[in-house]
Amino acid sequence: MVVDVDENVVVDVDVDADEVVMPRLIEAPMTIAAAGNKPKRIKEYVGRMNTDTASVSVARMRSPEGWVEPPQRPEFMEVTLVLRGTVRVEHEGGVLDVRVGQAVITAPGERVRYSTPGPGGADYVAVCVPAFAPETVHRNPE
Repeated sequence: MVVDVDENVVVDVDVDADEVVMPRLIEAPMTIAAAGNKPKRIKEYVGRMNTDTASVSVARMRSPEGWVEPPQRPEFMEVTLVLRGTVRVEHEGGVLDVRVGQAVITAPGERVRYSTPGPGGADYVAVCVPAFAPETVHRNPE
C-alpha cells in the first residue's frame, strides 16, 4: 500500500494484499539520546529504534529552557506540534517561534535549527517522514 502524504513525500507501507493487518499497541516509548547544549528528553513511540519502522517516526520531546541544537539539513519532512512552551525554528529565511497549539512543517533538505529559549523550555511532538535516523539528519558543527 502506498500513502501519498503530500506531493513531496510518499510513504510505502509494506502490506501484502492477502496479509491480515491488526492494530499494534506501543506499550512504552524508547528514550533516545539528543543533540544539543543541554540534556533533552526524547521518547520515541514509533520509529527506527522502538518499532523498527522506517516510514515514519513519532517522538515526544521535553527540552529545557535555553536548549539549542546544531543546525541541520535533514533528508526527511518534520512536523513539530508544540504542547507547552515555545519552540524556535531558525531557517534560511528567518526565525519562527512556534507556540502552544501551533505546528510547523519543515521540508527535506531545508536548513533548520531548533531551540527552546523560553522560560521552562518546551514539550512537543515531532513526526518525521521518513523516520528520523542519525545518518539522515546531517547536523552541521558550528
